[in-house]
Amino acid sequence: MRIVFIGTGDIGLPSLEALLHSGEHKVVAVVTQPDKPVGRSQTLTPPRVKTLALEHGLPVLQPKRIRDHVAELAALAADVFVVVAYGQILSKAVLETPKVACLNIHASLLPRHRGASPIQAAIREGDAETGITIMWMDEGLDTGDILLQRLLPIASDETGGSLHDRLAMQAPECLEEALRLLARGQPPRVPQNNVQATLTKKLEREHGKLDWDRSAVELERMIRAYHPWPGTYTFVTSADSKQLQLKVHRAAIVDHAESCPTGGTVIEAGQRLLVACGSGVLELLEVQLEGRKRMSARDFLRGHPLEVGMRLG
Repeated sequence: MRIVFIGTGDIGLPSLEALLHSGEHKVVAVVTQPDKPVGRSQTLTPPRVKTLALEHGLPVLQPKRIRDHVAELAALAADVFVVVAYGQILSKAVLETPKVACLNIHASLLPRHRGASPIQAAIREGDAETGITIMWMDEGLDTGDILLQRLLPIASDETGGSLHDRLAMQAPECLEEALRLLARGQPPRVPQNNVQATLTKKLEREHGKLDWDRSAVELERMIRAYHPWPGTYTFVTSADSKQLQLKVHRAAIVDHAESCPTGGTVIEAGQRLLVACGSGVLELLEVQLEGRKRMSARDFLRGHPLEVGMRLG
């Protein structure tokens, strides 16, 4: 089949790579977001999807608004559009352009965790499993019928980064099976149960601020879910009374601990950094003070001693 791959995020790279080496399908073009300035130097940087496509000699389209380029897409005469982490809403005219189907690779077990941050949400909410959904696209936000789903257990130490990578590697096999079902005719179309739907939002750095009134269980999940993006942080008072941001890269729940009445209170700051939460106690294991490198909490305390009883945040 002739395929147009539409995607921007790195999670789609293994799927694109698999399509490029498939003997049954031909990728005729790649559509991705425009290059964006990155880093302090604001260097204009292409999505890695674009780089991979150019390495294979494929035409690359980078429209600011894909809905304005229907005629250009139609000229590609694609059987299937494969969409993953693209970053733009596809209009009805775009969805109706391919001859057979417009399929989306979504990193959750729909209808749970529709939207922009399903991977982080699955960990943050304490889900035991997630997976890949191949969905028939419609004009809604991840509301289309399900073609197939494959489960993936979530490990107890899973981070947003590790789960992203495992789902990315699971996706190509799911996509290949979906395309085989299309080729055979009468592929499944299972409507989603909208009553069970949850919606996730696009994450920004400010969403990573730790609320110490929440439980240790919730905060530990959040720290793992938001690593590496958007990261989690709190604030600590310096010796000269300045509020400094303290990133929290890794933490653990302290078993059988009773917290103080006030969340965010430092209850141990010697060999370990223990912080009271709304319920339970969290041990901070790896932290990073603004302008400094990442380090163990023990090393941090050597250079920046904290007093028991002081409050973070």
